[in-house]
Amino acid sequence: MNISIRLSIDSDLNVLEKIEKASFPSFQQSSRRKIRLSLNSPSQIVWVAEVKKGRKNIVVGTVILHQHKKSLRIYSIGVLPDYQGLGVGIRLLNHTCNYALAQSYGKVTLEASASNHKLIKWYENSGFQKIEYLKDYYCKGEDAYRMLFEVPGMGVKNGITNLIVVDRLKNWTIDIEGVQVVSAKKYLAGNDFHTNKNIRVFNLCNSYKYQTMGYYVSLLASAREHRAIPNVTTIRDFKDVELIRSIADDIDDLIFKTFKKHEGKSQIINIYFGQTLESEYQQIGHQLYLLFEAPLLQVEFRKTDHWMIHKVLPVSYNKIKQENLEEVQVYAQKCLAKKRFNRHRLKNYKYDLAILIKPNEQHPPSCPLALKNFKIAAEKIGFHTEFITHDDFDKIAEFDALFIRETTNVNDYTYQFSRMAYAEGLVVIDDPWSILRCSNKIYLNERLKQNGILTPATWVLCKGVSNMLQIKGADFPLVLKEPDSSFSKGVIKVDNKEQLQKVTSQLFKKSDLIIAQQFLPSDYDWRIGVLDQKPLFACKYYMAKGHWQIYKWDGTPDETTGTFETLPIDAVPDKVLKTAVKAAGLMGDGLYGVDLKELNKKVYLIEVNDNPNIDYKIEDKVLKNKLYEKIMQSIYNRIEMSRNIARFVSVEPD
Repeated sequence: MNISIRLSIDSDLNVLEKIEKASFPSFQQSSRRKIRLSLNSPSQIVWVAEVKKGRKNIVVGTVILHQHKKSLRIYSIGVLPDYQGLGVGIRLLNHTCNYALAQSYGKVTLEASASNHKLIKWYENSGFQKIEYLKDYYCKGEDAYRMLFEVPGMGVKNGITNLIVVDRLKNWTIDIEGVQVVSAKKYLAGNDFHTNKNIRVFNLCNSYKYQTMGYYVSLLASAREHRAIPNVTTIRDFKDVELIRSIADDIDDLIFKTFKKHEGKSQIINIYFGQTLESEYQQIGHQLYLLFEAPLLQVEFRKTDHWMIHKVLPVSYNKIKQENLEEVQVYAQKCLAKKRFNRHRLKNYKYDLAILIKPNEQHPPSCPLALKNFKIAAEKIGFHTEFITHDDFDKIAEFDALFIRETTNVNDYTYQFSRMAYAEGLVVIDDPWSILRCSNKIYLNERLKQNGILTPATWVLCKGVSNMLQIKGADFPLVLKEPDSSFSKGVIKVDNKEQLQKVTSQLFKKSDLIIAQQFLPSDYDWRIGVLDQKPLFACKYYMAKGHWQIYKWDGTPDETTGTFETLPIDAVPDKVLKTAVKAAGLMGDGLYGVDLKELNKKVYLIEVNDNPNIDYKIEDKVLKNKLYEKIMQSIYNRIEMSRNIARFVSVEPD
C-alpha cells in the first residue's frame, strides 16, 4: 500500500477528530478544541498519513508531536480501524524518528497505556524502551509506561553522521543544523574520522579531477567505509558520455516529454541535492540525481535527431549564484533528512541487507514463504534485513549488500539497481555482469562454444539473411529463442519451413539476432543451483502434461507447469554436476541456476540463469533452512572479504 506523509492543515480537523475517537478509549481522547490547538501551536507539529483511494488521497492516520529543546515527544499516534495492521502506524513512527534525526533531537519519548501489552510490544519492536512506570497517569486506575528511543546519529554508537566536506570553510556560508562541515584537509589528514565508519560524506569540493582534493576525499571515504556522495565510481562515470547515456537510457521517455516543446537546440539544468530551481525540470532533475548521485550537478542536453544528454558535470559550490544559496540550503536540509531509519532493530546487527522484490510479480523467483525464510536466515547470520522495491532506488547507499529476488532484465530497473549497488561498494547478487551475461542467449551460446561445453546444435539467425541458408543441414523440429527469453516465454518450437518463416518474422521485430536450436525431447530438465562455484541444490523439472516445456503458457490452470523432484547433491550424476559448475563459472561466482539435459549418456547445457527460482518446498526440499543460510552466509563472507578482515575465515552454517 502506497502511504504518503504530509503536514496537517486546518481542514483536516474533522478527520483528525474521527481518528482520535476511533483509536483511543475515552480517558485518552483529546477534545476537538485540543486538536485544533495542536494544529496551531508553535511548539507542536501534526503529521497525517494518506493513502490513495480512486483518484483521491484520504487521511487514515495521524501523529501529534510536542517539540522540546532536546527531545521530541509523541503525544499520540492514531490510525483508522480499517487501516490498522497495514503499516500506516509504522510509517508514521519511522517518519517521526527521521524527523527527530533531521532536527537533531537526541531522543524521542512517549507514554503508552500499561495495560495495552500489544502496543507496548509494538513500540519495543521499533526500538523504544520502558524507562518509567506512571501510576494513575491517565486517570485513577489507568497507569502508563514512559518509553524512550535514542535517536541514531545523536551520540548513539550505531547512528550515521552526515558530514559535508568543502575546500575552504571560510567560503561555506550555508548553515545546516545537525550537520558537521569540515575542510578537505581536515578530513584527509585529521584523526577524527578514522575509527567511526557510520559517516555519510557529501563531497562538495570544487574539483573531482584525478589526484585533486575532491578526488581523494571520495577515494579515502571508500577506504574508511564511509558513504561518499559522489563516490569514486560515479566521478569516473562523468568522463564517459556513452556510459552516461547508457545509464540514463531508462529515462529517454522522460527526456522527450520534458523537452518536446523546447524550441532551442540545447538546455542546461543545475541539480542541487536532487532538486531544481525550475519547477518544469523537477521530475527529470530528481531522476538524474538518483542515477548520478552527486550533491551539485550540471546536466547539458542537446538535440540532434532527438534530445539526449550531452554532458554531466559536478558543480562546485562556489559556482552557485548568491541569490540561489538560500534555496540550495533548503534543498540540502531536505536531502539530509532522508536518512533511512532502521526499524525493528532489537539486535545490533553487523550489516544491512536489502532484498529487492516486486510484490505483485506474477512469477517471482521466490515465493513469499521463501522470502520469509531468507529474512530469517539473514538475521541469524548477522544482517538487519529490509525488503525494498522499485521505488527505493535512492536507499541503496544505506545498505551493505543487495540481494535481488525479482526477475532480472538488463533493460529494466533491476539492472540499474545492481549496477548502482556495485558502484556504491555493496556486495550484490545478482551482480551486473551476471545479469548482462546470462540474460542474453547469444552471449551464452558463444561463451559455451568457446569453452567446449556441449549444447544442442545451435545457429544464430541474422535479420535480413535467408533462414534456410543459415540453418543449412538442420533437421526439424527446431526451437527458436528470443535472446532475453525467460521462464520458457519467447521460446517457440517450429516443425517445418513455413512455421520457421512465420515465427522468425515475429521474433525479428524485437531483435536483429535470434537463436535456433536442435530440439532434444526429454521427460525432464536438470536444474543445478550453483553458488560460489559449488553445487547448492539439484532438481528435476518435468515437462508440463502433454507439452514439450516445463511451463505451459496457454492459460490452462491445471497444466501451467510440470512436476518436480528435488535430490541430494550426491545423488546427481557426476558429469551433470561438473558441466553445471563449469558453465556457471564462465558467468561468474554468484548464484546461478544451470539447466541441462541428459540424453544417450551425454549431458547438454541448455542455459545458465542468473536469478534462479528458490521456492518453499521445491528447491529447498532437501536442505530446508540450510539452503537459505548458505546463501546468506555467502553474502556475509563477501562483505567481510571486501573489507579486508585480516582474520577472515569462511564459515559454513550448521
